[in-house]
Formats: sequence, structure tokens, C-alpha cells
Amino acid sequence: MAFRTVTREFEGFLEDRKSRFLAHLVPFEVFDQRLDDLRKEHRKANHVVTAHRRLLEGDQIEESGKDDGEPAGTSGMPTLRVLQGAELINCAVLIVRYFGGTKLGGGGLARAYSGAAQDAINNADLVPFRKMAQREFSADFAHSSDLERRVEVLGLSVVARDYTENGVRLLVEGPQETLEDL
Repeated sequence: MAFRTVTREFEGFLEDRKSRFLAHLVPFEVFDQRLDDLRKEHRKANHVVTAHRRLLEGDQIEESGKDDGEPAGTSGMPTLRVLQGAELINCAVLIVRYFGGTKLGGGGLARAYSGAAQDAINNADLVPFRKMAQREFSADFAHSSDLERRVEVLGLSVVARDYTENGVRLLVEGPQETLEDL
């Protein structure tokens, strides 16, 4: 399956009978912090509904949809289904709702939340998901600058650098297939 993801935040919007739905599509790494920020920024909002998907070790997918006080099944799960349908991974959607005074009903809520999520996805620059891995490489002092240069050229990240009596040992992170090229 060819998953896609995002590398930064994108926004979407939907209005239905004066209720406003502000959607934020974010990389999973910033999900918890962004949820805290949105709750502080939108204190008067009625709900902040969330859905996320991420890839765990062993290629298992963790996913959830939370209704945040909306009637069960009317918001979090419809939002999650939009993420699933778009084949997104390692990202989350957070939707801030301001109540407009008119009840939308279960179907109306599901359409509004999924519509706001879809608008954020439509506005996003989706990129192919590449599974990240870490691998250790060693080089003697004479070849250590060559190794460092190759890591940089391939766009990989050095997570840890340990100098030994024989040279250097690097813990490098990046897409699995790129690590194999190193």
C-alpha cells in the first residue's frame, strides 16, 4: 500500500448552519502539542474532535477517532474514515467546532466533520510516506569525513556520533532504502 503523509500543518474549513469547523492536518509528532495549543487558542469552542493514524513497529497501524463530547460516532470516526480513505499515515486531524445555534443531527455532524477534514487534505501538500530506520556505520579516522559527507549528500541525519580509539561510529537515521545506499 502506498501511504502518504504531511511534513507540516495544513488547514481546512467548513461552515454549516452557522456552526464553524476549523480543521488542522498535522504530522503525528506534533499532535499532542497542537491539541494543547488549539484548546488554549479556542477556549470558547464547543469541541476539538481528533483522529490520527500512525505506523508502529511490525507495520501495525494505530488509529483512533475521538468525539470530544459530540454524540458517539458522529465526529471522530467519520474524520478517521477520511484519513483512511486518503491513505494517510503518521498524521492527525484536529477539528475545532464553534456551535452556530442550530443542531445538525448525527448525519449532519458526520458530513460536516468529514467535510472539514477533506478540505484540509485537499489543501495539503501530500508526500509519499517513507518508513524511517536507524543504522550504525563505522569508519576509521582517515575515512570518517568521507562517511560524514555521504550521510549529508543522501539527506540522512546523524542521531549519535561516538569517537573510538579506531575512528568514529555514527548512528544514522533516514528512509530505509536510502540507508542501504550508504
